Amino acid sequence: MPASSDPKEAGIEGHITLHGKTYKLPRQATVVVCIDGFDPTYLDQGIADGILPAMQRFAEQGFHATADAAMPTFTNPNNVSIITGVPTSVHGIAGNYFLDRATGDEVMVVDDSLLRGSTILAEMAGRGVRVAAITAKDKLRRILEHGLPEFGSICWSSQCVSEDVLEWLGRGKGDDAAAAAPPSQYSAELSLLVLDAGVKILEEKRADLLYLTLSDWVQHKHAPGSPAADEFMSAIDARLGQMVGLGAVVAVTGDHGMSDKCNDEGSPNILFVQDKLEEAFGRGCARVICPITDPFVKHHGALGSFVRVHVGQAHMADVDAMIKFCKGLEEVDVVFPKEEAAKVFEMPEDREGDFVIVSKKNTVVGSKAVEHDLSALQGHRLRSHGGLAEQKVPLLMSIPMKPSEDLVGKRWRNFDIFDLILNHSQGGIPSFNLLQSL
Repeated sequence: MPASSDPKEAGIEGHITLHGKTYKLPRQATVVVCIDGFDPTYLDQGIADGILPAMQRFAEQGFHATADAAMPTFTNPNNVSIITGVPTSVHGIAGNYFLDRATGDEVMVVDDSLLRGSTILAEMAGRGVRVAAITAKDKLRRILEHGLPEFGSICWSSQCVSEDVLEWLGRGKGDDAAAAAPPSQYSAELSLLVLDAGVKILEEKRADLLYLTLSDWVQHKHAPGSPAADEFMSAIDARLGQMVGLGAVVAVTGDHGMSDKCNDEGSPNILFVQDKLEEAFGRGCARVICPITDPFVKHHGALGSFVRVHVGQAHMADVDAMIKFCKGLEEVDVVFPKEEAAKVFEMPEDREGDFVIVSKKNTVVGSKAVEHDLSALQGHRLRSHGGLAEQKVPLLMSIPMKPSEDLVGKRWRNFDIFDLILNHSQGGIPSFNLLQSL
């Protein structure tokens, strides 16, 4: 871990400006947490059951709203929107997976090569703010580290955590070999390690601004109120409470919600779009891209509620007919040609398919049946995201907004979270004074 420094010497005064928005520099230890798959029902159920005391205090004594995530409601687009403060139309990353029109290759987004512009984290670090950006998924680490200085900032993933960091966290000691290894990417521990690191960083006064983003493995498998979900959400809540106890102001949101995608018998409701299109318009008429696809597919089989359809050159005259055909499928919520999709969903038009399909709440859309492995779903109902039904997420803060602020009627977005915590919170004394007083 990098050595701590004195923020007073770094001159962290004033503000930064990014994408036309201004953000005040933190005046106390400030933590933003993205709970992957944070559907509002997890919060509502947890508060009703009395297992989320910290978040209940946030909701009752701090700030609470229901916000809209960026579309499509997947991990990469929303994490990048959160750290840039803008929709995907501005920063350019509108999926976990895309078709490179120039090469014809299907590409997984695992770094910052598609990112347009800077991030709030990078701009803050450039002003001397000590930034910590820790993620469960290493694909995000390579985006979060964009523009961060090699020295003076912290950025790593629990998926690829080093032995030194595990030992620093107290997990690499003794004869337990498993404790000295990174947690499984399909585990709750992958997320909890991120939060434990945040607590440790606050204890040791190593950062002024922290961004901590988790994995949705639990939410994909376990509905709100189930024992596994309760245990996971309670563990998250306890760590949020610890952060507040260490003097930090904490804000929490999600990158997307989560919906059950099965019928009454427990079988997934799936529309394989490319299969349907090829039956109607001929083999090779289109390529269907599932932007949910990432290195973590076992829990959802690369099935979400949003796909992009790229029409073959020989079938461009059929685009309107294909759109009309897809609108008539019972599993489909909306279909938009690329220009309208980009406008309605605030996505980059130059990276769109020829049209997009969003499925209804309890259904998912895929490409071809042979391309999706559902074997890992045995024993669990399919739960997934990507569509309009998963756009709602909680937005919480541990302290209230400024008394003079009147934002009644505002459409909150999850990517407003840095604006909320840095510009609209009641705030406090400078972080270095607070931290020295602990």
